[in-house]
Amino acid sequence: MLSRLLKRTPPKAKPAAERIHLVAGRELPLKIVENDRARRLTLRIAPAGGGLRVTVPPGFSAREVDRFLERHRGWIEERLKKLPEQPLVRPGIKIPVRGVAHLIVHEPGTRGTVTVATIDGEPALIVNGDRRHLPRRIADFLKREARREIEVLVARHTSAVGRKAKAIRYKDTTSRWGSCTSDGVLSFSWRIMMAPPAVINYLVAHEVAHLEEMNHGADFWKLCERLCPDTDRCKAWLKRNGTALQAIRFAH
Repeated sequence: MLSRLLKRTPPKAKPAAERIHLVAGRELPLKIVENDRARRLTLRIAPAGGGLRVTVPPGFSAREVDRFLERHRGWIEERLKKLPEQPLVRPGIKIPVRGVAHLIVHEPGTRGTVTVATIDGEPALIVNGDRRHLPRRIADFLKREARREIEVLVARHTSAVGRKAKAIRYKDTTSRWGSCTSDGVLSFSWRIMMAPPAVINYLVAHEVAHLEEMNHGADFWKLCERLCPDTDRCKAWLKRNGTALQAIRFAH
């Protein structure tokens, strides 16, 4: 019965894996990831300011995570101030398609379609259907354009390196523009269709080069530059402008 007399220490409350964190007047999605190899808490802000990610060693409590976030509140607020605005796709604003600004025009109709047109000499995207679905329809339009263009570029570059892609996937990622798995699956953010054609080509060349070199060593960059001679310029463009493209919201 001795065990009954011993005072038990209540277990630490584990932090919720995902929740909303209020900072600088914004409600940001907060993701808490437990990592066995982590030795300290680390904090990361999504490139477009769309959320926070805290990596914690095993055993950290929700209270410890809250204290960590409070200590870094000033740092988070300063970083958020430097991020671009997050405009919601809506009629009257312009978004780039292949690097060219297009005016969004809503024309209610029976079918929800997106048409590329010219209005008063300026490129435009005419969106039919219910106004509520306009952001999603433009996102779907960009996805279709990505499939059409990227698959051609993948075929061209894989032919050049003598490799085949196992599959091509399209995502809306906030941490990277593309990826290549060890078994040859290529993934691309469909948002890249807002970048100029040369940058789209660079991204595809970059990921196809990983089919040959699964690293970012000297041989990888030589291959990348052979596939895309504009590698340095396009890489710099994406670093300079990519965050703004990631910040555009296609949902309320």
